[in-house]
Amino acid sequence: MSSRERVLGRVRRALADVPPGDTPYDQVVPRDYLREHGDRTAARTVDLLAENLADYRAVVHRCTEAELPPLVARLLAARKAGSVLVPPGLEAGWLAEAEVTRVADRAESTPEELDRVDSVITACAVAIAETGTIVLDGGPDQGRRRISLVPDHHICVVRVPEQVVASVPQALARLTPSRPLTWISGPSATSDIELDRVEGVHGPRTLEVLLVG
Repeated sequence: MSSRERVLGRVRRALADVPPGDTPYDQVVPRDYLREHGDRTAARTVDLLAENLADYRAVVHRCTEAELPPLVARLLAARKAGSVLVPPGLEAGWLAEAEVTRVADRAESTPEELDRVDSVITACAVAIAETGTIVLDGGPDQGRRRISLVPDHHICVVRVPEQVVASVPQALARLTPSRPLTWISGPSATSDIELDRVEGVHGPRTLEVLLVG
């Protein structure tokens, strides 16, 4: 018997005496907690997102839709990036002015191949202002989870204000639990027992978030 079968067996035994018409779990548990803290305008919520992203050491840029392609080109040039990983559904215009080799998001790519890519650019599913968190759900403009975890430089585009919510409960209402969710709060980092911070351990060392609106 596998571990999976053992766990599922315990779940079935625990639910054996539950009547078929019992109230569903999501209706039994009260959801009367605050959906957000404070009363903010959409603009203030975006400002809070920018503040918390910066607090996590992400680099935040604001631009309009027309300013996005030249900004992306400048960011890649500043990194001397020769290649960029591109999800299949990413808007082609975002890279229109960038002189880099575009690398496709392929299922057969090895970790070594991904590690040789200089940068990756993705969209996002939602951004959470109160926690400074960007959430990717594997959509066509975000690609496979691993492409945002291996390359050292991640550019993430957030459309404001429509993709920005105040709180985690509001974000969960927009997300599908069955999708491969990646929650990103700043660049990858860890601390040892002496609290020395090390960045880039299990993900990009540099996260640049572009708030486009």
